Amino acid sequence: MRPPRLHPLPSFGSSRGASPTATSSAKAVSARSTFHKGFVDDKLRPGVLKAQPVAVKLLDLDGLQGHREWLTEIIFLGQLSHPHLVKLIGYCREEEHRLLVYQYMPCGSLENHLFTPKGHGASLQWSTRMKIALGAAKGLQFLHDSQKPVIYRDFKASNILLDSDYTAKLSDFGLAKDGPEGPESHVSTRVMGTPGYAAPEYIMTGHLTSRSDVYSFGVVLLELLTGRRSVDKARPQREQNLVAWARPILSSPRRMSRIMDPRLDGQYSETGARKAATLAYRCLSLRPRHRPKMSYVVRTLEPLKDYKDFAMGTFIYEAQN
Repeated sequence: MRPPRLHPLPSFGSSRGASPTATSSAKAVSARSTFHKGFVDDKLRPGVLKAQPVAVKLLDLDGLQGHREWLTEIIFLGQLSHPHLVKLIGYCREEEHRLLVYQYMPCGSLENHLFTPKGHGASLQWSTRMKIALGAAKGLQFLHDSQKPVIYRDFKASNILLDSDYTAKLSDFGLAKDGPEGPESHVSTRVMGTPGYAAPEYIMTGHLTSRSDVYSFGVVLLELLTGRRSVDKARPQREQNLVAWARPILSSPRRMSRIMDPRLDGQYSETGARKAATLAYRCLSLRPRHRPKMSYVVRTLEPLKDYKDFAMGTFIYEAQN
């Protein structure tokens, strides 16, 4: 575990009249936590905090694991700062309560936007999807290339939060681990994470490396291309696991149109889609050493959002009588 931060984050405590005020009902619920929108004013920590909306995360302390994840987030996000990591503003620990206070991300999570049913809100455009993929990739690259490398371990669509201009920021560092040191090639740890995103070698052995994150990134990139969830039990059996269904098609440019998200209505760059598909194929390799580093992923994604060779959308031709 990392050493303590030299300049501690603000600690909020309701008994001292210094807690962030919740202004709405819960915004989101996960297996381990509940999110609320809140607000802090400039009187809370004069000279330290400015008045701003915040996201307040209430952790479920069901056993020791909940406290460990709360502490892990404070340790990592209290030390790390990057445009593509969500900012941790402060925390609260009182009796059985554990809170984390983040910068507020007005556009919510990638999951909420990507898997909205057709007709229930606008779909993400091609350029926006590639912008999000690039931002998330830059966040992972920063973690992997830090002086003390970090393995994120829980990269998934719900943990990618979006600012007002759809800038992607990684959140939820409760499962993050320090990378291997010295001659070690991996970190041995209990298998945790989300089904459908975790790398197969990690599931089988508990051996965790930065290439485990690369695999998870490949899953999310595939979700961005297809508009499908990594695991979807509502689909036909052979299509329920996204990687198993789509990966064989990624290496065949002629078949790419079969798996592209129909909500794009053909409005995507064919060249960009092929390059993104090839990249996803490499990230999802069953051999970890064959997966690219995140620096390569970032370089590959950089130009894709600006490609303009859009495919023609579907149209109907009516012959005149």
